Amino acid sequence: MKELKNIQILVATEEHLKYVDAVNDAIDIASKERGTGIARRTYEYIADKMLAGKAIIALENGDTFAGFCYVETWGAKSFVANSGLIVVKDYRGIGLATEIKRKAFMLSRQVYPNAKIFGLTTGLAVMKINHELGYRPVTFSELTDDEDFWKGCQSCVNYDILERTNKSKCLCTGMLYDPAWEQEKKVEEKKKNGWAIKGTLLDIIKKLKRNKKETLPKEATILTFLFKKKIQRT
Repeated sequence: MKELKNIQILVATEEHLKYVDAVNDAIDIASKERGTGIARRTYEYIADKMLAGKAIIALENGDTFAGFCYVETWGAKSFVANSGLIVVKDYRGIGLATEIKRKAFMLSRQVYPNAKIFGLTTGLAVMKINHELGYRPVTFSELTDDEDFWKGCQSCVNYDILERTNKSKCLCTGMLYDPAWEQEKKVEEKKKNGWAIKGTLLDIIKKLKRNKKETLPKEATILTFLFKKKIQRT
């Protein structure tokens, strides 16, 4: 049985050009299995992705092809898609697709830190992986309006649905990751943590008993000072 620990997941380089035909053959096989009509890429297209450092390849024991994915940009690089995700049949069911997708996601974030990352899929497994990476289901109107991207759907057997609905819906689910969400999350967490600290200090101060002169003991005075400093910073 194949094991994930024996598979290396790498950013493809010139030395991996010898696997281009294997990548395309795997895409052809998957297309027939899924019945989605995924178009075979040209040798030059896959090779260019490898040479540009925009592809992920998985190799068992450093030489046997197991999986692949590449990064493509749309809309003047404001949108990024991790496309062509493929896992050779013998290596399915061991979590390889998740690791390839995760590596491609990290590469996309590194090379295009401000771009939105999106994808279209009918596969529940891919949806699950995307969700774990922070993607959210969105309407097609929130995806790229780059016509070249949508032309890529023409080879799909369901393209007539997309065409009839003016690219507003299809059998695929649109999923999107927006880096702005991370910043929003950090701001919310900072506010939440700040108010938690304030609340804790206030509770402690209230519980400290005043002395007979109605003055706060030394400990309460220090906590009050810290509380005021915290408010000033936030």
